[in-house]
Amino acid sequence: MTTSPLAVDVFSDVVCPWCFIGKRRLEKAIAMRPDIPVNVRYRPYFLNPWVPREGMSRTAYLTTKFGSPGRYEQIAQRVAKAAEAEGLIYNIAALRRQPNTLDCHRLILWAGRAGKGAQVKQRLMEIYFTEGGDLSDPQVLVEAASDCGLDPHEISALLASEADVAAVEQAAKSAQEAGIDGVPFYVFGNVLAVSGAQSPEYLASAMERAATQLAQAPAADTAA
Repeated sequence: MTTSPLAVDVFSDVVCPWCFIGKRRLEKAIAMRPDIPVNVRYRPYFLNPWVPREGMSRTAYLTTKFGSPGRYEQIAQRVAKAAEAEGLIYNIAALRRQPNTLDCHRLILWAGRAGKGAQVKQRLMEIYFTEGGDLSDPQVLVEAASDCGLDPHEISALLASEADVAAVEQAAKSAQEAGIDGVPFYVFGNVLAVSGAQSPEYLASAMERAATQLAQAPAADTAA
């Protein structure tokens, strides 16, 4: 259908369970349409910007956000089933700490420069949702980076610095100012937006519509 890759901007957070599911569904959608080359770019979003930089206990987090851990239980079970249907594990009982995700987004940004953004994002979400790891711990992030083939010493030094803190914070702020108030949120080719962890079929259709619209745009401009 097109030779130039379709830009797919994904606004999401690594502690958002629907983003965990949505990433897998997008990957399935991409596999459904091998005729549409894509360039997926992961954009930062802070689902819980109020969580302190050092993170907090999961119990305190659930109490603050939902009133009590028990109030989240039914929601969690529904999400866990949706994750399981996509071949993912949302191990609710394993979660002990709720992280601030600024450093996670910095790591994804650096990994993206090496072509490993999606891989690192997946690893971080697996550490959190499946293994119950503490993403506020710099060493956990360094190990995640190493798992994905990045230099652990370089990542450790970067995390200890303020590198790209302002850039990530500004990007997340811009997303909210643009009206994105929930994630995952997908923008296809800067012409079509989709909110929520939609089905692979829906996302594949959105890819096709965006690619078609972009392919027709030059002809329409010429005719005008």
